[in-house]
Amino acid sequence: MLFWIICVVLALVVAGLVVAPLVRGVQAAGVDPDVAFYRAQLDELDRDIARGTIDAAEGERARVEVQRRLLAADARGGQELKGGVSRGLAIAVVVLLGAIGLAGYFSLGAPGYPDLPIKARIAASDEMRANRPDQATMQAAALPPLAPDVPDDYLASVQQLRTLVPTRPDDLRGWELLAYHEAQMREYPAAVAAQAHVIALKGDAATNEDRRLIVDFMVTAADGLVSPEAEVYIRQILDADETDIAGRYYLGALYYQTDRSDVALRMWKPIVADGDPEAFYVAAARRQIEDAAFRAGVKYSLPDVRGPNAADIANAQDMTAADRQEMIRGMVGQLAARLADEGGPASEWARLIGAYGVLGEVDKATEVWLEAQEVFAGSDADIASLRAAADAAGVAK
Repeated sequence: MLFWIICVVLALVVAGLVVAPLVRGVQAAGVDPDVAFYRAQLDELDRDIARGTIDAAEGERARVEVQRRLLAADARGGQELKGGVSRGLAIAVVVLLGAIGLAGYFSLGAPGYPDLPIKARIAASDEMRANRPDQATMQAAALPPLAPDVPDDYLASVQQLRTLVPTRPDDLRGWELLAYHEAQMREYPAAVAAQAHVIALKGDAATNEDRRLIVDFMVTAADGLVSPEAEVYIRQILDADETDIAGRYYLGALYYQTDRSDVALRMWKPIVADGDPEAFYVAAARRQIEDAAFRAGVKYSLPDVRGPNAADIANAQDMTAADRQEMIRGMVGQLAARLADEGGPASEWARLIGAYGVLGEVDKATEVWLEAQEVFAGSDADIASLRAAADAAGVAK
């Protein structure tokens, strides 16, 4: 309530300052120069008459003429001071200013939200991140997933793994299988424990893929939240490869969940711009990045998904064979032309290789695969994704 009282008082003060000159008219600063001149003449005449410099009768005639001119000048000045606007227009100006102020506040402000300077907000976010619950607490609070519908023989096999693997603490393959099948059964806390054992057995030989897997399990088990334990693995992933898509997505998610949407936006923009929109982490970032930008006060629009993808090709199944082939060729041609003119990320080159493979144009798929190897020769990760597309298209060799 105090906030609104202050707003009303300030609005009235500003309105008074704006409207007062309109009502009373424009007024020159100080005394009118003509009036001042004639008054000075009258004073000079009085002094001349007193000294005897001019005759009294002549001085009186001069005094009458100067007084006449003084009255005329004073009348002209009075008329100039009447040039104000009407009361109705002044009230309209006040109402318009108030409406603009309220509209601006409700559009840009946050009614009822206390003042929160950027330093205080960052400090609050740091405290939130430092004091968030651990993995076990998050898992305990998460809603249990629906049990999967699996055959009895599969369930029996998983139960055998659960019984047998803990008796073989050094059986790496057994623990990998247990982690995988616990995840298939949606027993994510158990999958987390098994994958942690896998990473412990591998030691320094553990890969980013191993760490990505346990982070997937941990975040899923915690209903999408990133725990301190998951953050440790995420930072290990990024220490090994700062461009890793999973690492960037999950670290962005952590900051997004702790009121630092600006950091989340910085983490997500590169993977949204360059990543495959159908990839899990890229798709997850695309779903949240516009809201993160809004909360960070940044204007941002999702980049268009360009070129044919699996969904486009699947939608073409209802067409005639000739129409379907023509549609796919048109999209593939557009993608190929754009990559030739502008270049693009490895994901789009991989999509082009795959599209040519679907069309059965092995020579063109091979040509793109060979050119892409030259373009992305400095990135092992990009070459790996391109090789996977080339394998699928049958041109990797």
